[in-house]
Amino acid sequence: MDIKPINKWIPNLKRPLVIAGPCSAETEEQVMETAKAVVEIEDVRIFRAGIWKPRTRPNSFEGVGEVGLKWLKRVKEETGLLVTTEVANAHHVELALKHDIDILWIGARTTVNPFSVQEIADALKGTNIPVMIKNPINADLALWLGAFERMNLAGIDKLVAIHRGFSTAEKSDYRNVPLWRIPIELKRRHPELPMICDPSHITGDRERIALVCQKAMDVDMEGIMVETHPNPAEAWSDAAQQVTPTSLGQIIKSLVLKTEFSLDRTFEHDLTDLRSQIDRIDSELLEGLRMRFNIVERIGDLKMKNSVTALQVHRMDEMINRITETAEKIGLRSQFAQEIYNVIHEESVKYQTEMMRSFLKDTSKSED
Repeated sequence: MDIKPINKWIPNLKRPLVIAGPCSAETEEQVMETAKAVVEIEDVRIFRAGIWKPRTRPNSFEGVGEVGLKWLKRVKEETGLLVTTEVANAHHVELALKHDIDILWIGARTTVNPFSVQEIADALKGTNIPVMIKNPINADLALWLGAFERMNLAGIDKLVAIHRGFSTAEKSDYRNVPLWRIPIELKRRHPELPMICDPSHITGDRERIALVCQKAMDVDMEGIMVETHPNPAEAWSDAAQQVTPTSLGQIIKSLVLKTEFSLDRTFEHDLTDLRSQIDRIDSELLEGLRMRFNIVERIGDLKMKNSVTALQVHRMDEMINRITETAEKIGLRSQFAQEIYNVIHEESVKYQTEMMRSFLKDTSKSED
């Protein structure tokens, strides 16, 4: 993809780039109060606020609409901050451009729909306004990549990826599970694509935002987007995940910034750095296995209720074929992938078999 480095369109940029502002623009007073507080934090370069809020269910606050764009324009004029808001369709784009919004972002619920992304891309042709794209709700790297490609084909080369975590049916400590391996893979494939982290939506909890911000710096992301509100407890949307401007300043000061490589490092330092990267990926692999075995347990329970055997050969053959094809596509030896899968599948069958034995033993006791 043809992507312009972020420091080419944001002058005098220091790392990390910090984007701050409320989840939702509620009133003009709230927007201006927040903006005047965050502009005092040196690293904050962009002010964010949701004008149109795509909510999961109706009859909840869905944003103030067009009037909020006037408030953002005032923020821009009085503070000098760049301003950004979310757009979900061509009409939103038209209104945002009319009010001189500097940067647009596409939310997770929109990224998941190629029709909506294409509509926005078509509306942006000829503008080259910067566009930030959040990962889709589901863990689908191809969908995320496709959104960038659609923008690039429309002539947009000022692009930024926003990692905001992924929805999952599994129980988790996160509002949206980070699945760091996915943004890391996106960076591996497209190192020219700037990436920032949205810890607010990943955690859903202001107390854990600092931890995720540091993790984002550790995997060499360029910045963070943190939802910031003068009185988070009274926020009209996502109150639990917003921080005060003072807290934001403390979070930024606490960050330990690292670089992936340095010409001055010795061999041992380089080796330690690379091993730490492997450790992070290994942790993600283990977390993925834990989530897989949670599902294995549910499948085993379903099989018991329907008197189905733990081992189903046709299913195993299908999965081996899929694993082999996928491995070849991403550049892994198919034999290596099969060997790993066989171990995982064998453990899954053992797990389900033990579940069934335990179930039958308990049933036998109850009948006695």
